[in-house]
Amino acid sequence: MAAVSPASAGGGRWEVVRRGRRPAGRPRDPPTAPGAPIATTETLFELGFERAPRRAAREAAAEPQQQQQQQQQQQQRRQQSGKGARKAAGDGGSRPGRFRSLEEALRALNVADLQKELDKSQSMFPENPSVWVKDLAGCLNYKLQAPKSDPTLSQHAHDYPYCLVSKELKNAIRSLLGKSSGVLELFFDHCIYTMLQELDKTPGESLHGYRICIQAVLLERPKIATTNLGKYLELLRSHQNRPAKCLTILWALGQAGFTDLAEGLRVWLGVMLPVLGIKALSPYAVSYLDRLLTVHPNLTKGFGMIGPKDFFPLLDFAFMPNNSLSPSLQEQLRRLYPRLKVLALGARPETTLHTYFPSFLSRATPSCPPAMRKELLTSMSQCLSVDPLSFSVWRQLYTKHLSQSSLLLNHLLESWDSGSRKLCCPQARQALQETVRSFKVTNEELVAKGPGSQQDVAACDTACKLLLQKLKGRGFPWSRLLLVLLVFAAGFLIHDIRTHGSLQASASAHALRSSGLLPAWQHAWHKAAHFSLEGYRWLERTLPACCSRAAALLQPTLQPLWAKAAELAVHVSKQCSTYLSWAGERLPWLLEWLQSRLPDAVLHVAECMRELLLFLLRSCLLPLLEHVAAALQRGWKSCVDACNGEALWDCVREHLSSFTYSSWIYLHNTTVALKNWALAMISGH
Repeated sequence: MAAVSPASAGGGRWEVVRRGRRPAGRPRDPPTAPGAPIATTETLFELGFERAPRRAAREAAAEPQQQQQQQQQQQQRRQQSGKGARKAAGDGGSRPGRFRSLEEALRALNVADLQKELDKSQSMFPENPSVWVKDLAGCLNYKLQAPKSDPTLSQHAHDYPYCLVSKELKNAIRSLLGKSSGVLELFFDHCIYTMLQELDKTPGESLHGYRICIQAVLLERPKIATTNLGKYLELLRSHQNRPAKCLTILWALGQAGFTDLAEGLRVWLGVMLPVLGIKALSPYAVSYLDRLLTVHPNLTKGFGMIGPKDFFPLLDFAFMPNNSLSPSLQEQLRRLYPRLKVLALGARPETTLHTYFPSFLSRATPSCPPAMRKELLTSMSQCLSVDPLSFSVWRQLYTKHLSQSSLLLNHLLESWDSGSRKLCCPQARQALQETVRSFKVTNEELVAKGPGSQQDVAACDTACKLLLQKLKGRGFPWSRLLLVLLVFAAGFLIHDIRTHGSLQASASAHALRSSGLLPAWQHAWHKAAHFSLEGYRWLERTLPACCSRAAALLQPTLQPLWAKAAELAVHVSKQCSTYLSWAGERLPWLLEWLQSRLPDAVLHVAECMRELLLFLLRSCLLPLLEHVAAALQRGWKSCVDACNGEALWDCVREHLSSFTYSSWIYLHNTTVALKNWALAMISGH
């Protein structure tokens, strides 16, 4: 080993003192400039444990003063110490070769050896948790050398590769991250920057270890990815000519969304929406949004994340033709648009829709595409029917948007019988009427001022007149009048029959006989009965012969169909039994999974609900059923006793008729009493 000493400092020269021969195979140290700091490595994984105490002392002393200089010399240090680092990382062993797949690499990983290295790192640097987590990431990535995947892992599940990690390795990673909770944000940055540096290398390493660490960190603390999105947006812009690096950054940030929908929307709006027009990045941005909304079908957790400033660029991308998106991506974004609209309007659209109305109105020009115009007009109708403040916003914008207002007025006219009926509640109808009247006054003022947009003013004035006619009245309600007359006639006829005892003795029958309508009706009834009887006899004669002929013709065709239907029924029953048995086997696992996932408060509430339902069943429902059964039994016994101990149908029918008649008399007397009381109250007696 060679040591240097300033033997002749006055002459500005250094003297090299050799204390022994250099071991074979050890790389020669590169020369250093006078006064230059000695290059140090960042982690224990890169230089091993033999220089650990000296490196820790240098880091503790030089970190506040030399942080910027160390960042500038980072790449040079890696090139100088790369070979020695890899040799020391394996604790003197040889580097493992590339595995055929990541699954094979994870099966070959010895978690006990990894835990020993992590324990050794913690014992060497007990006060420096950033070294622990960096050693974890470096060692994992070193041992998991498998074929590279595309930067976004688009061919795999959203939680790949973390979903392949064994439970034992997950516990080791979680334990170390729990001890290093104060440096996880720096560790997340370290993983991203290290992945970008590996992408610069010609052969380069696979990045599975760093990806696993990123997913493990964001699974526990997803907010780490969104604390400084501006920094990552600048990083994307600085690498905009390197799509692989940009996609790697987007993938790393996007992992936060699969844990928390709100954080995923923050990531998408903060770094993916600004790059949506870039050809190489747009497919991943749209597919990530699709996968995010699929993983989180419950959109309530994302309410409040999308505002008008973010929503209308999405509307333009989805419906405006000839933009920077390809037709397939635009169609995919258009399918996601309804869910994005729900997220934008939030839990209370009646208080937020008026803030969206100005942008909807300004875009609804006569030259906009038909699909976009339809969506804009439908959205503005929704604003007017749900949020009353939209009318005042429309009145303020009317003179500056005459052509758009003309389209909206005509849309309300065309959809009056269907969609605009929502505007017919008293408050919305009154607000619409006041708005249209104010538009008529404004139209007269614009015409008096002279030429200028006369065509738009005339179109708006015509639509206002027609809409006012719709608002003033919808015509005579003939259908309701006919329904009232029919109900009144039926009630009068029933009362007349009950008063006179029969239909023949009623005043209605007498009036029909005196007018000649009753004989004509009876004659028509006899004719209809005669022809119906003749038709029935004809069917009775011809139907059996027709059925036998049809059976003879269709039997050869229906018999194979019946056999096929029987086979299909047997197959379906077998499949159902298979699925039922599978569900029965998975039910204990599902219950265990729910018990581990659901919080104790939810389980406590479910237990309370169960106790409440049992209490209601035992205290209310069962006693009520017992009382009903006892009452029915007593009624049946009294009925049998009244029939001299024999439950004959004639006797039972007589008792039921008597009970029905007495109930009807009681109801009739009660109704007459209420009518007399009402007449007395009206007449003032």
